[in-house]
Amino acid sequence: MTASSSLSPGAASAAPTPEDHDRPAYPPTRIDPVKTILHGVEIADPYRWLEDGASPEVQEWMRDQDAFTRAELARLPERDAIASRLKQLFYVDAVSAPRHRRGRYFVSRRHATKEKSIVYWKQGKSGEERPLLDPNSWSADGSLSLGGWHVSWDGKNVAYKVQKNNSDEATLHVMDVATGKRSEADVIEGAKYAYASWTPSGDGFYYVWLPTDPSIPAADRPGYAEVRFHRLGEDPAKDRIVRGRTGDPRTFLGASLSKDGRFLVLTVSHGWTSMDVYFRDLRKPGGEARDRPLAVGSDAHYLVEVYEDRFYVHTDEGAPHGRVFEVDPDRPERAAWKEIVPERPDATLESISIVGGHLALSYLKDASSRVEVRALDGKLVRELPLPGIGTVGGPIGLPDEDEAYFSFDSFTSPQEIHATSIRTGKTELYARVEVPVDPSPYVVEQAFFPSRDGTRISMFIVRRKDMEKDGSARALLYGYGGFQISQTPSFTASMYPWLERGGVYAVANLRGGGEYGEAWHRDGMLLKKQNVFDDFIAAAEHLVREGYTRPERLAIQGGSNGGLLVGAALTQRPELFGAVLCGVPLLDMVRYHLFGSGKTWISEYGSSDDPEQFKALHAYSPYHRIKAGTRYPAILLLSADSDDRVDPMHARKFAAALQAASAGGPVLLRIERNAGHGGADLVKAAVEKGADQLAFALAATGARQPAAASPQQPAAVSPQQPAAASPQQPAATSPQQPRGR
Repeated sequence: MTASSSLSPGAASAAPTPEDHDRPAYPPTRIDPVKTILHGVEIADPYRWLEDGASPEVQEWMRDQDAFTRAELARLPERDAIASRLKQLFYVDAVSAPRHRRGRYFVSRRHATKEKSIVYWKQGKSGEERPLLDPNSWSADGSLSLGGWHVSWDGKNVAYKVQKNNSDEATLHVMDVATGKRSEADVIEGAKYAYASWTPSGDGFYYVWLPTDPSIPAADRPGYAEVRFHRLGEDPAKDRIVRGRTGDPRTFLGASLSKDGRFLVLTVSHGWTSMDVYFRDLRKPGGEARDRPLAVGSDAHYLVEVYEDRFYVHTDEGAPHGRVFEVDPDRPERAAWKEIVPERPDATLESISIVGGHLALSYLKDASSRVEVRALDGKLVRELPLPGIGTVGGPIGLPDEDEAYFSFDSFTSPQEIHATSIRTGKTELYARVEVPVDPSPYVVEQAFFPSRDGTRISMFIVRRKDMEKDGSARALLYGYGGFQISQTPSFTASMYPWLERGGVYAVANLRGGGEYGEAWHRDGMLLKKQNVFDDFIAAAEHLVREGYTRPERLAIQGGSNGGLLVGAALTQRPELFGAVLCGVPLLDMVRYHLFGSGKTWISEYGSSDDPEQFKALHAYSPYHRIKAGTRYPAILLLSADSDDRVDPMHARKFAAALQAASAGGPVLLRIERNAGHGGADLVKAAVEKGADQLAFALAATGARQPAAASPQQPAAVSPQQPAAASPQQPAATSPQQPRGR
């Protein structure tokens, strides 16, 4: 196998032996005899020098690796055709659900002629839309991105985050909506975790601040976070500290002010498994300075919604599937809480919100959405009518307004946005867009099968209706399995070039996720993390056993925590896969906590500083499981030059080790420029990355399949609501990688 032909169709299935393997002409990589002793175990780390991304030697190595990879990918036979198809799928017009703020409406629009979404506003429902935030004009090379944006309750100002290279690090700005003028006084550095929680009058907001002092190690910075209050027009350096730093980099702080300005809810999250909740009644004498405990010291999660003079608390305390309590803030002790929505044994309560004076509850049942509207006393009013089995976003709206919006999509049903009346239940279509996809030839199945320990695992499978289950089809299996993040049926346009070539697309619901509640999450973390890999391997074996594919035709994909997943799978069962797409991954689990946001994930993975946790981490750490002479599948590692969440050192070290050791498929490292953990927020960048991944997987999994006929008529598709509009805070440091567009 030569470098120029290493990805030719059929290469992976040929399975050359170590003796006759002709290694690709990889760029040279230095090997250092670095060894350490940890808990009595000797650990070789010959590529530790690749951890220093600022080193000129490492920079040169990265340039050489990326150039080699792009040359290999450019010559793949399907790449240009896939890129052309992805342009059709990605360059489309789309609009988000509107956000109402005292007579003004705000939406995010994606234009078929633009690289980035634009935020617009209008006065009243029938007013003319005017651009508010247009990141397309912020930098010539597209390197400046729009992060979260938060409009004041009076609709007069918007606080928004600017991120360089779409990284997590951000600067917070404030703009006058009517004039479009950005305030020169209200510029806040250290806004990585910031979410502006506005006062009712719009004169200021609470937010989480992070120091930018370069002398503080990146992995320790979360422990220096503070909740602050910023008053418009004042010097941010003098912002009042509302809650001080914890000193523990494994924690997150949060702050949310109720819409009426009375209650300030403060949270201290201990990683991803528990949190403490405090509140202040700002209308009471001394209330601004006094934290009252609401839920402290329990090993559980709490989400508090405030409406009028009551708290509505969504928790998994004593109920791994979730339940809801009503709490009188004058009697916040736990014994006085009143349960109004008990735990359901057949579904997981994902979220609650107050919309139109009612409770909106979003459930997952076998990893698909159900939404209920209930009175504030918990009595069921109605279940939201949905088009089918899929994923719901929302409902979103205001607690004191009847109008709300929700989105719905599934693997074969492009997303739609619906407007609904909370009071009457009347629902009508608000928006959808046209994209050239015909989902009618495909069917979605949900399979259930046992994992290694007998646990029942579920998986969604998308395939052509006329496909023969004779093992000849290619299959692409996606997984994540961590941080309580659920994988649900969603319309992913980038999977259609794969389906149109006769491929099977599968998404596994693994332990560690949130599909089946907190117990499901905990069964896939810390010392039980191996369960996640066993579940994923069982999913792959099910696809082979049931005739969907065979090992040399099977590709696996995962990003971030999912990159760890596929890295573990390929090092534990290399013979089971033909190709691996491994994005922005964690792979050195012995040293992961020393880099990026690693210490914030110790509650999920554990730390090698602990002897028992080290034992588990070292046992599955993909970087440390590589064995020379093993026929590993073809692997494409995808990294980003500005990833400040998962340090790119993982991908560098793993690529170097596999290139030296593998007697199987090629090992390529693609480094995206001007990109953060989620990639670059440019449509053209998504097209290029998507084409590289699919072309690589196609070439590595065997001979070309006949392409399906292109659809003549585009189907109606509604856009996903842009992530920029999401106010979620801890997710900013979760090593999550979205499945794609």
